[in-house]
Amino acid sequence: MGSPDDIVVVAAVRTPITRAKKGAFKDTTPDVLLATVLRTVLERTGVMGEDLGEICVGNVLQHGAGAAGSRMAQMMAGIPHTVPLSTVNRQCSSGLQAVANVASGIRSGFYDIGIAAGVECMSLASMSGSVPQVNWDAVNACREAKDCTIPMGITSENVAAKYGVSRQEQDAFAAASHTKAHTAQQAGKFREEIVPVTTYVKDKDGALARVTVDADEGIRPGTNAEALAKLKPAFKAGGSTTAGNSSQVSDGAAAVLLASRRRAAQLGLKVLGVFRGFAVAGVPPAVMGVGPAFAIPAVLRQTGVSKDDVDVYEINEAFASQALYCIRELGLDPLKVNPNGGAIALGHPLGCTGARQVATLLHELWRTGGHIGVVSMCIGTGMGAAAVFEKEPVAAAHSRL
Repeated sequence: MGSPDDIVVVAAVRTPITRAKKGAFKDTTPDVLLATVLRTVLERTGVMGEDLGEICVGNVLQHGAGAAGSRMAQMMAGIPHTVPLSTVNRQCSSGLQAVANVASGIRSGFYDIGIAAGVECMSLASMSGSVPQVNWDAVNACREAKDCTIPMGITSENVAAKYGVSRQEQDAFAAASHTKAHTAQQAGKFREEIVPVTTYVKDKDGALARVTVDADEGIRPGTNAEALAKLKPAFKAGGSTTAGNSSQVSDGAAAVLLASRRRAAQLGLKVLGVFRGFAVAGVPPAVMGVGPAFAIPAVLRQTGVSKDDVDVYEINEAFASQALYCIRELGLDPLKVNPNGGAIALGHPLGCTGARQVATLLHELWRTGGHIGVVSMCIGTGMGAAAVFEKEPVAAAHSRL
């Protein structure tokens, strides 16, 4: 079944996603979360750490020496120093880019098995960000270069204004995200992908309390469009983007174990899904949220899949404005998009999100009997990324790819 050279996913897990600066991971560092998911994909599959050819970690808000924290997490997970590690930062697609990087390494023959992961602890980051060290005279003389500095919330306002996405539509979309996520959570749909994390939380007096976190924190049952309509615009007076119809600032980690089909068969591993293709498209920085509307067609062309062949779309909900625009522009069936909610309800730990979406997608395909799925997201500074995954077919003849 399939080609021995196929790139297959044999495990995909994530931590719960918690609220930045307020939630259960507010005092937990990225190395702890990352070590947890790295360790778990090995435990679930029985793969030995020393057999890995590469670990690639998506991480946006890197501290200090950048890759050092991820390398520390590798050691903490019991993976020997002989296994190389890299980090990658393509903004909100970093977790998916890590998957693509490991898949590319396997396809090129550099190694035959590796882990792609993503992690972000936004609790530890300043939300105001740091000013890049650039030649500001030169940047300001180039409009699109200057547009790369536009705050993400303003790019959402730009999309809403340019493409006619109303406040009412955005609030209804956000409410639906919470409803879908709450329904999924209550039904236990996230149980297979979530790895419980035991950690410590400081109370208001600085005392540490030991807690075990096993569920996403950001989901708000009972959220409705009427309540969201009362929120003030978050980014500009008279705007339509609010805290309620934007993604949440969050903490979390995810990991995906990939291998060639040949190697997976040698190790006796169950195939969760097949990585079929990946594409990144550039778009104007001022409306960066439209990225998926360009990246998804690109990856569908690359893999020979039609939009209607896709059973599930996991499209990151950075903002309701841009998610709605992309769904509408591509003519997607809304029932196929984020059936278990998205980042507005679950949260958006930047470097983690792409890997988290892969875990959510593949488990959903198995649960529902779906066959083909797409993961996509917009990217700050003006890009979109997308990847196609195929659930392992019962028989090769059933494959649409």
